Amino acid sequence: MTEETLPDLDFGASRTVDSSLSERVRGLIGSEILKVASEIRELKAAGRSVCNLTVGDFDTRQFPIPPALQAGIRLAYEAGETNYPPADGVLALRNSVVEFVAREWGPRYPTSSVLIASGARPLLYAAYRCVLDPGDPVIYPVPSWNNNHYAWLNSAEGIVVPTRAEDGFMPTLEQLRPHLGRARMVCLNSPLNPAGTVIGETALRSIVEAVVEENRRRLRERRPGLFLLHDQVYATLVFGGARHHMPVALVPEAAPWVIELDGVSKSLAATGLRIGWLLAAPELTTRMKDLIGHMGAWAPRPEQVALARFLLDEQAVREFHTEMNGRVQQRLDALYRGFERMRLDGYPVQCIRPQGAIYLSLRLTLIGATFDGRRLETNESIRTLLLDEAGLAVVPFQAFGLPEDSGWFRLSVGAVSLEDIEAALPRLRRLLDHAG
Repeated sequence: MTEETLPDLDFGASRTVDSSLSERVRGLIGSEILKVASEIRELKAAGRSVCNLTVGDFDTRQFPIPPALQAGIRLAYEAGETNYPPADGVLALRNSVVEFVAREWGPRYPTSSVLIASGARPLLYAAYRCVLDPGDPVIYPVPSWNNNHYAWLNSAEGIVVPTRAEDGFMPTLEQLRPHLGRARMVCLNSPLNPAGTVIGETALRSIVEAVVEENRRRLRERRPGLFLLHDQVYATLVFGGARHHMPVALVPEAAPWVIELDGVSKSLAATGLRIGWLLAAPELTTRMKDLIGHMGAWAPRPEQVALARFLLDEQAVREFHTEMNGRVQQRLDALYRGFERMRLDGYPVQCIRPQGAIYLSLRLTLIGATFDGRRLETNESIRTLLLDEAGLAVVPFQAFGLPEDSGWFRLSVGAVSLEDIEAALPRLRRLLDHAG
């Protein structure tokens, strides 16, 4: 049979295969952010001018990785560092992570506490798998990134804690305390995706102390412990008077129960290098190493070798963070100033001053308003209007587990220039002039 006569493949009637897949997969909701991103690509391909404030990624023309790191990766490839890395990561990188964390935030972990993986995402998923059995309760605040999806994938009971704008969308101990007695894990993220806010030292300390006290009680009762999963992947991106803190730096007694996630995807604008790390009790790290090994979620060896050298160069790291953070803050401040001017001019706009990460929280109180006879009933209708009429692409907080149509959106600045922002703000003003 020649290639020209091969028949088209027949995959059967629609939904035949899908109906035979697992319940967990068929009930999983795909990434809302990626759906929005696909829509934007189509508009740009059609020639539309769009200020893309959606994806938590970087335009490499504006935010390249450190030149020394790029050169190191090239050298590692040329030196033949292309075979499998160790399951827990290249030893030199694990040692460098220990030094980097101690230098930046104080706690000195043993090397046996460090696990390297292909970004923080598989480590977040693996933490759920290592701690939770089906039906176990996990506490997570909303808005937050992907906890709702990971709870579903692991058949866990999600205990959702809605947060408030006046708290920077950060949970308080008072909100968490009623659930601590029966949960197996509490999830925190600071700086926060999507809000761009940082949890305060006092608030974080009180939560960590409550976790320690709960575990003392559980040890007496011979019950499984309560873990704190702390995602600090944006920890080096902190602005103004805000300051980042690690739980074990504030409460060292919490060390057995804290699972710390970090990586270089955001701190070094290196989303595509896929290097993340976990810091935890060595017993947990050993178990998670076995799980990651079966997943094959290892970071590429050349990148690990190069990063091990780069992290030890304190001056190069600090210079890069200073320069990169300055450009991120310029963009966040440009958005904040523009929205504040609109608010002072009477427009239905509210935003929280950016404290960290690459995000700004924006609220447009347009629910119930009309535009050209079209009534705005949901966040999605506002999002679509912004994209269609102002070329402004944003992500509703519904993508982060918050169900209410409250008018809150995440704006990400990693893929836009200052010129993009300055051009988009007048377009939003004109749209708001016609909404009522």
